[in-house]
Amino acid sequence: MKIFKFVLLVSLVFCAASCNKDDSPSNTQNQDPNPDPIAFAQNFGSEISRTFLGTVVDTNNNPIENVMISIGSSTASTDPNGVFIINNATVNERFGYVKAERAGFIHASRAVVPSEGTNKVRITMLAETSAGTTSSGTQETINLQNGASVALEGDYIKPDGSSYSGSVNVIMHHLDPADENMQDQMPGMLYAANAQNEARMLQTFGMLAVELRGDNGEDLNLAEGSSAEITMPLDPSLIAIAPSSIPLWYFDEVNGYWIEDGEATLVGNAYVGNVSHFSFWNCDVPADYIDFCVTVNDSVGNPLANAYVALTSSNFGTGYGYTNENGETCGLVPANETLEINVYSYDLCGGSPIYTNTVGPFTENTSINVTIQENPDLISETVIGTFNDCDGNAITDGYVRLRYGNEYFTDLVTNGDFEINLIRCDVDNTFTLKASDYVNIQETDSLSYTFTTPLTNLGTIQSCNTIEEFITYQVNDHPPISYNFNIQSGLDSNYLTVSYTSENQESYFNFYIDAFNGANTYTNGYLNFFDENFDSTTLESQFIGTSNVTYLGDVDNYIDINFTGVITDFNSSDETPISGTMHVLRDY
Repeated sequence: MKIFKFVLLVSLVFCAASCNKDDSPSNTQNQDPNPDPIAFAQNFGSEISRTFLGTVVDTNNNPIENVMISIGSSTASTDPNGVFIINNATVNERFGYVKAERAGFIHASRAVVPSEGTNKVRITMLAETSAGTTSSGTQETINLQNGASVALEGDYIKPDGSSYSGSVNVIMHHLDPADENMQDQMPGMLYAANAQNEARMLQTFGMLAVELRGDNGEDLNLAEGSSAEITMPLDPSLIAIAPSSIPLWYFDEVNGYWIEDGEATLVGNAYVGNVSHFSFWNCDVPADYIDFCVTVNDSVGNPLANAYVALTSSNFGTGYGYTNENGETCGLVPANETLEINVYSYDLCGGSPIYTNTVGPFTENTSINVTIQENPDLISETVIGTFNDCDGNAITDGYVRLRYGNEYFTDLVTNGDFEINLIRCDVDNTFTLKASDYVNIQETDSLSYTFTTPLTNLGTIQSCNTIEEFITYQVNDHPPISYNFNIQSGLDSNYLTVSYTSENQESYFNFYIDAFNGANTYTNGYLNFFDENFDSTTLESQFIGTSNVTYLGDVDNYIDINFTGVITDFNSSDETPISGTMHVLRDY
């Protein structure tokens, strides 16, 4: 299932959109292309602090490292996974602006309506790919293969306003609203100041980004009094609903929203208009909007994170989003529109919604609650664990990435603890997880697990690039115990064994599954262990519970096992709860 961001509801112009073809653009009389940002900022509400967790990728979905991220005065950079964390960023109640910059890519950004939980954002950066070259003093038209173009007059200025003479590299990208990737690639969100400095949401018919570079890589722009003609082709599915003329809007990279400036005319199957400077330009129909939040809960009232929510308007199309750890997702929706709300599970579970209803129309900011009723085909899961660094200290700035089927869920680690909630289907009960220490750039391997419904406790895992394997287990309420050296594991006849002995031979751990036949799940087994930091010993004990062998590699590859249950000494009937995880290299 394609991950869409909820804020795309402000565009709502996919192929299914059916707006009135006679929609007229807003009044373009007395336009101010530079409206007062201080006055417009009154629409944003009061300042608040919020946490952001984001991922930055290229157009091939590869993570981009060392991207400079800024949210107001807070900054961070992406790690090797393209992930960034900013805690307590200052934003506004109804507007948070995230900027991303890195050499070799054009400036990118995302704007959101902040929620109280973790605000998850995804940004796709567009490479500085040259569409063509020209030179100062020369009229030139630069074309893309899809018919997008820019006609240049040849007069340019440097960033300091002085005239530029030399060759000009033209970087150009056209974004098509019929492309499902557009919402990740466009800047900000489709939130705008119209010609009267009034806040509007936008229905986009296409965007064009143009950047100019000089001989030394410096940013260039059009000289004062000069203009350029831009052409944006329309997807065939939009021709029937495209107005004959449409307002043009440019993206204000400083303030994070679109500003109305001129209009474009429909010529054949493309919009054509004149612009006086370059940034992202957008052909849009404006509309009134409201802030809209949806909270998704299970049948007993627990919030459901990572639920996939879709809202559809018959006039504006469909927008999408995932709920955060509070079960909430927020964005902008058109006012005075009846909305169909659908909640879905994942590709692995089929394409039918698990909840559907019709809501609205709404004339003011609104929040609604959605309850997912019990369904034997769907299972609500909670995955918890503790995440430590190489020295056993709790990770304070980190994250975990859980993969179920083809879906990835990224959640923060808070003071060493993490919790991931999701709905899964009954066709698969396995998942993988990787944990990353954002500050120290350390991470675990990809670890395989089996859900132990409804709660899967992964115990303690360590993020340390020097650790190749580990055993971690917890007995009753005693703090977790971990080993990451002197481990032997393998398959001997029909016994699968994992064992550890400390160098001073004062601690040991031996785990056995007999009658091993290559299956994933086993009932009961044998376990004996002793740890010098643990004031009790359990020898030749029976393990009563479930062992999940989620991965069995060849020799020198990994074995992944997680187990939960109780232990009983053969000489008594006392039962002691125990759970653990093993990620060990196979030796035989």
